[in-house]
Amino acid sequence: MKTEDMILKKVLDIPPSGIRKYFDLLNEMKDVISLGVGEPDFTTPWNVSEAGIYSLEKGYTHYSSNAGLLRLREEISHYVKQKYDLEYDPKTQVLVTVGGSEGIDLALRAVAGPGDEVIIPEPSFVAYKGCARLTGASPVIINLRVEDRFKLTPELLKSALTTRTKAVIIPYPNNPTGAVMDRDELTAIARILKDKNLVVISDEIYAELTYNGKHVSIASLEGMKDKTIVINGFSKAFAMTGWRLGYACGHPAFISAMNKIHQYAIMCAPTTAQYAAIEALRNGDTAVDDMVREYNRRRRMLVEGFNKMGLDCFEPLGAFYVFPCIRRTGLTSEEFCEQLLVKEKVLVVPGNAFGEVGEGFVRVSYASSTVNIIEALKRIERFIAKSPSNISA
Repeated sequence: MKTEDMILKKVLDIPPSGIRKYFDLLNEMKDVISLGVGEPDFTTPWNVSEAGIYSLEKGYTHYSSNAGLLRLREEISHYVKQKYDLEYDPKTQVLVTVGGSEGIDLALRAVAGPGDEVIIPEPSFVAYKGCARLTGASPVIINLRVEDRFKLTPELLKSALTTRTKAVIIPYPNNPTGAVMDRDELTAIARILKDKNLVVISDEIYAELTYNGKHVSIASLEGMKDKTIVINGFSKAFAMTGWRLGYACGHPAFISAMNKIHQYAIMCAPTTAQYAAIEALRNGDTAVDDMVREYNRRRRMLVEGFNKMGLDCFEPLGAFYVFPCIRRTGLTSEEFCEQLLVKEKVLVVPGNAFGEVGEGFVRVSYASSTVNIIEALKRIERFIAKSPSNISA
């Protein structure tokens, strides 16, 4: 028997991340400007890092409870109430996870299995589809439309719902498009879902990174709290990607089930990171506000830059990505990204890495310095001037 035959077919059938190969190429090249990484270019605020360091100096290096330090869960409960009008009991309705990604995995594993369907609007975070498949459930893809600014509409949602639908993922603010859904738009979705026998998994990891009003959680809307698992974390808003810390909030039954999986697979999230996160929630608002202002400036710079060079780019109102259309170049998304990297040493990510509907677009991150963004725009403009559509014109 071959070794490969010992591996589960559902694992073998999951394709590798469409993003990975571009970062492998990046590691082999010098002087590349990367606008591909979904990671803040800011360092963790010093007061937050200092709290982590202090925890080590005090010898707080042991396991926490499986669900996380109660002090941290209390701070999370206070934070989501203050920010998003969500009320959760820190003892039974909050779980500290190893990044938001573990929260997504736990939520899907707790509620979905063989025979179930998980609705996933795309383009969206690459992990949703893979995690759903690992449960044995079938992903049902909703192809979002650029004319709707990649927002989930009631019409599209209704067309995807069946008697087998077990979970619906709500991925806003969105990676890779930067799309945001406002209260009225989410209310229209909630009206459809609130009486259905299904679970909503709301990935709100970019909730603090919005540029036109306050983030609204679908869990805060009438009839939605008890059927929604909210996933959030510290990576994006607090520039804490390497600390690997997230959290999930929801009905006690959901959180208990997720914690059961978590305690067997993980035990608990890193204790040092948990102490740092307490400080982030208590005293991190100023640093977050400063980062959001800078992201907003870069966001406008990129949108204006792409539209000026003829690559249509709608205005994203959340996260730290823009999603310009590159069809006028005559290149596929992958061709565009590979050739741009080789010829001009600028890394962006093909839109189809986030779902087939992303073909014809690229994801560009503005979690990079202004200097890099200005230079990258110059290189991209030079590149598209030599694209097949311009050469043949």
